[in-house]
Parts: sequence; structure tokens; C-alpha cells
Amino acid sequence: MPVITCIDDLKRIYERRVPRMFFDYAESGSWTEQTFRENTSDFEDIYLRQRVAVDMSGRSTASQMIGQDVAMPVALAPVGLTGMQCADGEIKAARAAEKFGVPFTLSTMSINSIEDVAEATTKPFWFQLYTMRDTDYVSRLIQRAKVANCSALVITLDLQILGQRHKDLKNGLSAPPKLTPSTIANLMTKWSWGIEMLGAKRRNFGNIVGHVDGISDAKDLGAWTKESFDPTLDWDKVAKLKEEWGGKVILKGILDAEDAKMALKVGADAIIVSNHGGRQLDGALSSIRALPSILEAVGDQVEVHLDSGIRSGQDVLKALAMGAKGTYIGRAFVYGLGAMGQKGVEEALRVIHTELDLSMALCGRRRIDELNRDILLIPEAFEGRWQA
Repeated sequence: MPVITCIDDLKRIYERRVPRMFFDYAESGSWTEQTFRENTSDFEDIYLRQRVAVDMSGRSTASQMIGQDVAMPVALAPVGLTGMQCADGEIKAARAAEKFGVPFTLSTMSINSIEDVAEATTKPFWFQLYTMRDTDYVSRLIQRAKVANCSALVITLDLQILGQRHKDLKNGLSAPPKLTPSTIANLMTKWSWGIEMLGAKRRNFGNIVGHVDGISDAKDLGAWTKESFDPTLDWDKVAKLKEEWGGKVILKGILDAEDAKMALKVGADAIIVSNHGGRQLDGALSSIRALPSILEAVGDQVEVHLDSGIRSGQDVLKALAMGAKGTYIGRAFVYGLGAMGQKGVEEALRVIHTELDLSMALCGRRRIDELNRDILLIPEAFEGRWQA
């Protein structure tokens, strides 16, 4: 096994091993990809304050997210098509998260189904819900998540319509992949991925196929998916979904202070500052740059988490020190999954934990609850000065 010292080590192996269309699916944004790029680069504008002659013994990264004990305040974000990055990918990622002691969030657009993941794990996981036009299907999804003992419902708010992602369109992204001359040529160079896929439990969307009438092949599924997201989603519908679920609800896709206030009104247990990894509205602010105004808007009335752009434990540290109570990794764990399966996800979590722990110590802090903006050097204009 190669020596893994950072997330980029996993990314390099991942790119060599996984078919191009699935690598591009993870490693791309919408339109010009400005927001996709700035999600990571904006973290570099924030510096850490080194402190010395501070007792660094007895450190702990343990914390809580929505009342759940976590080994560190980092959850695995919902990522569609995870089971095409690696055979049985959602199952392997969920097992890695359970082993490490952090939450795993299963996407509606997963390859392995809710039931598959529940059967393969021993602790509750979170389920991410896309709102669809077919309300009966949505209600059945919610009920399936209840039966599987999911401990939180993560409702994604920023995908009522699908943002245009140039690479996905050019690659003809599908699950399973369409066999075109270019796809076949690329798959021939990814033989280890292909061999593992032959033994996969599923190779299409497990939460949809067999649960929606009229879906018999990839063509039917693609057409259904494209037309199914609910463009009429509003705060009244969000409130009804929360009531139907009856448990902990996290609202994902908040990037504006006014929307954060509305999330508070509907009784969210947590909100996730997220721009969908730069895959929806290109030109939107990075999540870390949007975080301060949202924290100011809601204070400590609701947990604020951050998603999009985290590639290191130092990114986690910066988000927590700014006031977030939890963070999410998507691409970082997908790199590990595609590179080495479950072991790769465990490696991604280990890397981020090590970076978080050591950087926290070198900033003079021993526990997560000691983190605050005092350990950061933030540029004066970082939060933005915008004309009304």
C-alpha cells in the first residue's frame, strides 16, 4: 500500500483507477467552474495563528453533531453515484464512517439502496432527500428511511432544477455507463475497476429502480431523473416534509442569510452552508466566504454546518474556528473510495483527523469547544463588501 500523507495522494490514485466520466462527475462544477474552484482556494486566504508554550497533552477532537457523538465534527456528505466510483461504494463508505465514528449520509441518487446500506451497517446513518414531483414516491422514500432507522433526514434545497455541468454532458454520464466508442476505450484502461464492478450488488440507482413504475432501463431512468426534481419546492413544502419525517432534519444548500432565517423558522435542527460543491449556481460565493453572514443571521439558535471545498483537516479547523459546528467531506472521501475502496475512505478520514488534531494543537487548542476566531487571521475584506 502506498504511503498516504494527504488527500491529493488519494486523488492521484483515484484518477488513474476510475473511468473518466465518474472522475469528471466528482471533479467538476457547473458552467465556468468558478465557484467550484473558489470553494477550495478561498480557504487559502485564511491563516492560522501559531501559539507556543501551551500544554498540548490530552487533546481530543470528539464533539457532537445534532446531538450525536462524533469522533470529529466531520460527516460524509451525500454524493450521488458513489457506487459507480467503486463497487458497492455506498456500503464501503458507510462502513468506513461507522468504523471511524463519524456520520455517513446516503444520497437519494445512490447506487446502493437505503436497505442495502442498512443491512450492511450496525449504526444509524443519515438519509439525504431530493424533493421530487412524485409526492407519493417521496413519501415512500421517507418511510423507507424510517424503517431503516436513519437518524436524520438531510433535505437538499438547492437542486430544484439541475445545474449545467459541461463535463457530464460531454461524457454522457449514466449509471451504468453507456457503451460508446470513447467510453469503451477508457474502460479498457480501467480493468481493475471493471472486474470489481462485475461483482457489485447493483449498477443502477437502487433507491429508484424497482420503486418507480415505468423504469426498465437506463434510458427510462435518465429521462425520469431529468424531469423529476420539484421546481415548486417552497418553505411550506419543507415544513410539511419535516412534519412527515418527525425526527431530526438538516437543511442543505443554504448560502444566503435570509434563507438561513427561513430555515430557522421551519424548525431545522441544523443547516448546511453549501453551494452543492459548485455544481449548481456558478458564480455563487464559496461556502466558507458565505459562512460568516449566515452565522450572524441565526446566532446559536440552530447548528450551522459547512459543506463544499474541504480537502484537509486545516480546512475543517478554519470552518470550526469561524463558528461552524460541523463539516462535510464529499470529494475527499470519494477520492479515497475510488482509490482503495473502504480502506481508502478510512485513509481519507485518518488524514483529515491527523491534520485537524495537529493543527489544533499548534494553534494552542486541545478541544473542539475551545476553537474560535482568535486562532485565525482573516483578511478584512474576506466576508465581502457588496453594493445593494
